[in-house]
Amino acid sequence: MKEIQSIIKAYEIFLIEGKKVALATVVQVDGSAYRRPGARMLVSEDGELTGAISGGCLEGDALRKAQTVIFQQKSMLVTYDTTDEDDQKFGVGLGCNGIIHVLIEPIDYQNSINPIELLKIAIQDRVTSRLITVFSVKYSKQEQVGTKVLLKGTQTFGNEKSLDPALWSQIQNEINVNDFSHHIIKKYEELDDVQVFMESIKPAIRILLFGAGNDTIPVCKMAAILGLEVFVIDGRKNLARPERFPTAVGIITGSGDEVVQQLEMDTNTAALLMTHNFEYEAQVLKDLLPLGLSYIGILGPKKKSEKLIERLEKNGSSVNQNAIYSPMGLDIGAEGSEEIALSILAEVKAVLAKKQGTFLRNKKGPIHD
Repeated sequence: MKEIQSIIKAYEIFLIEGKKVALATVVQVDGSAYRRPGARMLVSEDGELTGAISGGCLEGDALRKAQTVIFQQKSMLVTYDTTDEDDQKFGVGLGCNGIIHVLIEPIDYQNSINPIELLKIAIQDRVTSRLITVFSVKYSKQEQVGTKVLLKGTQTFGNEKSLDPALWSQIQNEINVNDFSHHIIKKYEELDDVQVFMESIKPAIRILLFGAGNDTIPVCKMAAILGLEVFVIDGRKNLARPERFPTAVGIITGSGDEVVQQLEMDTNTAALLMTHNFEYEAQVLKDLLPLGLSYIGILGPKKKSEKLIERLEKNGSSVNQNAIYSPMGLDIGAEGSEEIALSILAEVKAVLAKKQGTFLRNKKGPIHD
């Protein structure tokens, strides 16, 4: 999400400056690579880069090819085979072991449904979308169909009529039998081996940060760096101020029994209880539990959360402890508020991504699904 946000911001600046641009998107990876499908890089005509399609090893060559695309105004599919032992042909030792297909498309500012305009629509609210990109490895030397359609809820944006009707029918069938939670890359051999990248674009993780003390400031700052959306909630108006939390999307002040009703949340929302106020958090936790969040973190020792749960159950509340993480954070030996913030946000990311947060060196098989 952070990369998409940065690309859109750069796009709008280049539009004002009148600079021509091209968008490079990783559409398929076979084997190992630093970035996965959906990684993007915006390239301006004078060589300014926003985003990345690799760890830095492919950007130089992709920049040159993107400038060619800008000059010719024709899309291009570029394949980087990092399984080739002679990877010095790209100017560096890549250190990967995969085949990376990158689609580079010229961006027409006059086209209100160009790929970046579709990305803007995708992230303008908290609805998961499907972005449809069509390419062909078999005919990589030819101009590519490219990014044409965005599906969002019951709405379709873009130009589905530019696609082969038989292909569009196949795409719709594929989407109807799959949810929007993951990417799909399909090859349709019966349609001349055309490939389709059906990208899932989810809303940014929303953090409901209950607490405006000094220890929550690093959480808000770090979350902003990661592209997360933070709401700061507290009953203390002298602490919950924009001057202290300039990167927060919103600041809400109020008593524990009124603040949760003012919040919007979905499956990509996590709540962090960091007020250091037992009574406040008891009321907030009571109101949060029926909402079905996947992550409710409680700062402090396990005894504190046990007492909170005991209080709620005695008062008749049903407590699903599967969603409660206390003490919250991954066990990384964190000391100090900044390291604790790192521990907390890493755990939030792991839980919402349905990962265990373990050492990658101990993982069997590839890092990425």
